Amino acid sequence: MPETVLKLQDVAVFQNENLILNNVTLEVKKGEFVYIIGKTGSGKSSFMKTLYGDIPLREGQGTVVDFNLKSLEEKDIPYLRRKLGIVFQDFKLLSDRNVNNNLKFVLKATGWTDTSKMDMKIEEVLDKVGMKTKGFKFPHELSGGEQQRIAIARALLNDPELILADEPTGNLDPQTSVEVMRVLQEINESGRTIIMATHDYALILKYPHKTLKCDDSKVFEVIQKAM
Repeated sequence: MPETVLKLQDVAVFQNENLILNNVTLEVKKGEFVYIIGKTGSGKSSFMKTLYGDIPLREGQGTVVDFNLKSLEEKDIPYLRRKLGIVFQDFKLLSDRNVNNNLKFVLKATGWTDTSKMDMKIEEVLDKVGMKTKGFKFPHELSGGEQQRIAIARALLNDPELILADEPTGNLDPQTSVEVMRVLQEINESGRTIIMATHDYALILKYPHKTLKCDDSKVFEVIQKAM
């Protein structure tokens, strides 16, 4: 039986005092690829933020990569995030340093000290996303699609048990979106679990996976034909 990476039971997601999602019950197994869809403002990002500890879990029970979200303390959050890979819509690369140093910054921040091991790891993740020759480029020298590939490489640095991708193709044109999606597919096929928030229905049809919809404060599974 595949192990459970994420389990939520009767979870309510709040932003400040506003109830965004209610009665969320969900289980995600190792190796699954799950889409989260829904209109802007339907709660997709708040849902993702709850999973990586940006929004505290106040109601219900939830575990993510063996961390209890209900009892998660501020000091635990960096350790939770080491077991997660997070990919954002706007890349969040540091503009004042090249790709290699962007990735090295993350490794140092998460406790790596051996320079040769860091260099090997950086080369490995860049190779996985087809960007092995771009390490000396600065973010502004890369296209949007290339920047997102670097962001995915960054998410892979600590061999995460779960990758959370929040609208990773939101700022990309359709062709580039497909290229980035192919990278995510390959990563998933290698055994990694991915949860991806998106409003790009063309991608969902092209690469069908389990799909959950945020609507009317609820999260429920949708069958592809019904979308």
